[in-house]
Amino acid sequence: MEKTTIKISNLLRAGCCQEIEKQLKKNPYIKEANVGFVTESVTVVYDEQKINEQEIRELISDCGYQHVEKDEKPRMKHGKMSWWQRFKMNMAMTMDAEHGGDQAMMKSMEDSVRNRFIFSLILTIIIVLYSPLAINFLGLKLPSLIPVSWLLFILTTPVVVYGGWLFLYGSYRSLRNRVLNMSVLITIGVSAAYLFSVGLTVLGSQDTYYEAAAMLVTFVLFGHWLEMKSRRGTSEALRALFNLVPPKARVMRGNQEILLPTSEIKKEDIIVLKPGDKVPVDGEIIEGETLIDESLITGESMPLSKKVGDGVIGGSINQSGSVRFRATKIGKDTVLAQIVSLVEEAQNSKAPGQRLADKAAQYLVILAITAGLITFVIWYFILGNPLLLALTFAISVVVIACPDALGLATPTAVAVGTGLGAKHNILIKNAATLEQTAKIKAIVLDKTGTLTEGKPKITDVVAAPGFSENELIMFDAATEKKSNHPLSIAVLEEAKMRDIAIPDDIRNFEALAGHGVKATVEGKEVLVGTRKLMEKYNVNLEAVQLEFSRLLNEGKTLMIVAISGRVAGIIAAQDPIKPNAKRAVEYFNSLGIETAMITGDNQKTAEAVGRVLGIKRVFAEVLPEDKADY
Repeated sequence: MEKTTIKISNLLRAGCCQEIEKQLKKNPYIKEANVGFVTESVTVVYDEQKINEQEIRELISDCGYQHVEKDEKPRMKHGKMSWWQRFKMNMAMTMDAEHGGDQAMMKSMEDSVRNRFIFSLILTIIIVLYSPLAINFLGLKLPSLIPVSWLLFILTTPVVVYGGWLFLYGSYRSLRNRVLNMSVLITIGVSAAYLFSVGLTVLGSQDTYYEAAAMLVTFVLFGHWLEMKSRRGTSEALRALFNLVPPKARVMRGNQEILLPTSEIKKEDIIVLKPGDKVPVDGEIIEGETLIDESLITGESMPLSKKVGDGVIGGSINQSGSVRFRATKIGKDTVLAQIVSLVEEAQNSKAPGQRLADKAAQYLVILAITAGLITFVIWYFILGNPLLLALTFAISVVVIACPDALGLATPTAVAVGTGLGAKHNILIKNAATLEQTAKIKAIVLDKTGTLTEGKPKITDVVAAPGFSENELIMFDAATEKKSNHPLSIAVLEEAKMRDIAIPDDIRNFEALAGHGVKATVEGKEVLVGTRKLMEKYNVNLEAVQLEFSRLLNEGKTLMIVAISGRVAGIIAAQDPIKPNAKRAVEYFNSLGIETAMITGDNQKTAEAVGRVLGIKRVFAEVLPEDKADY
């Protein structure tokens, strides 16, 4: 079995997904097919010895949908689209034949649905005010220059034709593909109410159902608009992941360093990384040492020391030194591409409730029509009532029996949930996951960037005898002025807050990967870094030893400062806990959810954060790849 994901460019409603799935599953060599409305793609599991990917694309085209080739240009089965296909595409709001995942096009489609909804809503309010509903329940009778039934006909027609076209066209395509879905249900309800009302209007009756048709179109359009907003919001969040990869990279060709598009990088290419560069692809360092920010994968704000033989991840950021690395994974094989692919694939799944609703829709269409026919037979043939009365009861049954709320409830709830999530940078893996949240018994929270702010701040400044706090900050800030390490930024912010002037006489700056920095400030050699760096330059730490141990036990990150070979003091930093973190943990506890914390940080730091937040179960020094096991 082989698995592939194919982009589809003209998915207009969630109901389109069911049509494609049913057609693909008819093929005996396709084991599984899941279409995602949010990702605009279909994930197919198939027997590669019996059917190939191109044949699957042909099946998608047979359903009336456009598949997107790998060059991201939609293709129709028979080459260029005919004028009729273009007309249908335009009426269905796809606007043009560009890739449907394009943000501008998705925004255009969303705006079109919104405009149809607002247009329909305004007319529907007027229709309701003139309808029998207003007369019978509100006692409201508005004046009209023409018969009310004809006025309602004039107002309702554009709502049904313009506002409801999306579902009318969708049901036509569904029936053509022999699929009974929510679009068919909605169309039956709208058409029955509208066409019967037109017939009553022609016969001169004032008791019409125009308001039912208009309200149904408006409600469904509102749900569809939410659905569109959800799709675009989630798509933008996924696109932000793709944007982590730089468009170009410095690649060695022979002995020459040239700038190439990232898409042209090949396996085994040698790539040059300079401070501030983003890593274009996955690889292994072959020359140099540096610090790399891998927070996109680990969530940890502190950069990791990298040396020869260590791996680098595409999308991460080189913080300090210049290095060369060999490309080991490119394109879809990179870690970042696989993350995006997994999220897209997962989003193609459906919530169990939605699967049930989709399955029920097929039978409820038949049930609604059957109930209407039985009603007509009983009232006209058996009870001998007039034709108009029998038709009135039959149409009433069809309109009421079509469970349009069933088609709106789950998709709307999922749309609102995923839309709000995307707005707050939360990617919800799939609809089933959203449904399962009600069953959560325990939650594991990452520390950095989740419970804490993800950016270290200075908490303590301890000056050794003969030095002042401000002097310590001044020399440290001057030394780290050219570094973009998070700790360096924290020191510079502290200097700014204390209004300390940073001297310009800075020479011989050197970043010592994994240990600290070194520079000459106003003629004095300044070292800032770890205990190992001080030991390397024979700096005696006895004057600050007690404070060093105390701050270390508190789980803080320490920067030792030495000036002209003598220890000047310690600057301690800590990733501050978010103001609302404790309240969030207490809220989880009130819901009966056990809360645990997991982090790649050291044990002492993790335990200190856990104590403040009241989290008893703390997992520290855990590698990113091991977190799921916990």
